[in-house]
Amino acid sequence: MKIGNREIGAAHRPYLIAEMSGNHNQSLDRALEIVDAAAASGADAIKLQTYTAETMTLDLHKPDFVIDDTKSLWNGRNLYDLYEEAHTPWDWHAPIMERARKHGIDCFSSPFDHTAVDFLETLGAPAYKIASFELVDIPLIERVAATGKPVIMSTGMATVAEIGEAVLAAKRAGATDILLLKCTSTYPATPENTNLATIPAMRDTFGCAVGLSDHTMGCGVSVAAVALGAPLIEKHFTLARADGGVDSAFSMEPAEFARLREECDRAWQATGTVTFGGTSAEEGSRVFRRSLYISEDMKAGDTLTPANLRAIRPGYGLPPKFLTMLLGKRVARDLARGTAADWSMFTSDE
Repeated sequence: MKIGNREIGAAHRPYLIAEMSGNHNQSLDRALEIVDAAAASGADAIKLQTYTAETMTLDLHKPDFVIDDTKSLWNGRNLYDLYEEAHTPWDWHAPIMERARKHGIDCFSSPFDHTAVDFLETLGAPAYKIASFELVDIPLIERVAATGKPVIMSTGMATVAEIGEAVLAAKRAGATDILLLKCTSTYPATPENTNLATIPAMRDTFGCAVGLSDHTMGCGVSVAAVALGAPLIEKHFTLARADGGVDSAFSMEPAEFARLREECDRAWQATGTVTFGGTSAEEGSRVFRRSLYISEDMKAGDTLTPANLRAIRPGYGLPPKFLTMLLGKRVARDLARGTAADWSMFTSDE
């Protein structure tokens, strides 16, 4: 899979997406600063969300349209008002994308209806992201897939059947590059509810690469996901949580994202391939293994005992596994203390 000029997969370092979401706080200048900071912190892409309050919901204050969840950051908020505050004005998309191009990073978006896809196509969006809550919107997935661009789909809350339906719909509509994201749709999410063991299971079940949309605090969960083979990580990003904003409470600051870049790269490098027998880098360490050495001066004909034949470092002598076999044999010549054991020094008449 390729987004822009970047290959995404096990052979390449993790692709990190900085999700701007509503952290621009309705300021284009701040949105552009977020792009600058994300690029400087090691992001491969900046991601937007393309919607208006009108395309997301109805302007009603009935109970159905008010968030009623004491655990939610947005408890008591009217949906229309929340989306009005959080949305990225469509006329900002072009300058944000241009700023990203100047930094050499990708910029794409999560569309939330067909008009958003049509608009993003006019801007040459290199890929599309389907949000977890839209995974059940099969017509939207089909419209996105029909563009022929890579499709990234978050799977928060989704059952195996729902993920299967989404993947099948995308393929039937023309998508050839599909990447799924393990996701926990709570804000913030906890490590206990992340269940990263699902990543390889999803990969095997759906035949797609599987990354992580991470709403936990810190970088530990993302690093663990990379170790499990996740080629792409998405994290919400802000200049400073103290500045506020609809998503700021669970967003990474620039210094934290820079650490995410460093630690995810380390996890990817460390995962490597299945290897036994040591690496070329370890060759010089072999001499520090234990081996058999003469530990007392000996005369020809003396008998080997635990006192005069010991398994010690370094490793120039015979392997320690031969110690029991050699005890009780006689030496064929005089041997000085500190002589590495080899087969030529023992008699064969015992």
